[in-house]
Amino acid sequence: MSSKADMIAIGDIHGCNNTCKSLLHQLDEEYHTKPTYVFLGDYTDRGPDSKDVVDQLLAFEEDHDCVFIRGNHDQMLLDAYENGHWELWMANGGSTTLRNYDSSPGQFDLPESHYRFFSETKWYWETEHFFFVHAGLNPNKTIRENLEDENDREELIWQRSHLHAQTTKWEKTVVFGHTPVLEPLVRDAMIGIDTGCVYNRDGLGKLTAVVLPEQKFIQQQSLDA
Repeated sequence: MSSKADMIAIGDIHGCNNTCKSLLHQLDEEYHTKPTYVFLGDYTDRGPDSKDVVDQLLAFEEDHDCVFIRGNHDQMLLDAYENGHWELWMANGGSTTLRNYDSSPGQFDLPESHYRFFSETKWYWETEHFFFVHAGLNPNKTIRENLEDENDREELIWQRSHLHAQTTKWEKTVVFGHTPVLEPLVRDAMIGIDTGCVYNRDGLGKLTAVVLPEQKFIQQQSLDA
């Protein structure tokens, strides 16, 4: 008998195609009720197969309900491709992604379907009880206040201050990735699931999914290191 899930959030993939494929296979085998899969961003960079990750996710989306959140690495890729801002991306693992596309700075051969994938990623996605975002939110503001200030939009993909906050003003549980942790981070109103898939060292090196609302964690050890 298959288990039930409303939503499954998946942490930062970072070009780890084999690991992602194995985790999605596990989830598909266990959850036949077609949950919504929420991918928390950072699909590329540093890992070995960024281009294949995007191909895999596009194929997965054909027969699954998917939400793709934008991460800081996805934004850096777009900034480079659209506006020629290469330096920050190259300093953060973009060179590995360019190699996957047989490209170089200034000559990025990004397929139209892949550009559409990145440009259509969402800054956030929310349900009645959960708020999904790549990095996090300012803990001193409510979720509504975070979203009202357009100047805070970049914080959605870079924020880390909530990790050190004793309390937050958030109205619902925020599910995020971005900052690698040894084990899923579970605190009042927050769940962090970037377990450093691309860093197969120091206790990291796992791709993590959280099944909601039951809050069950499923992990795949890195197969790409």
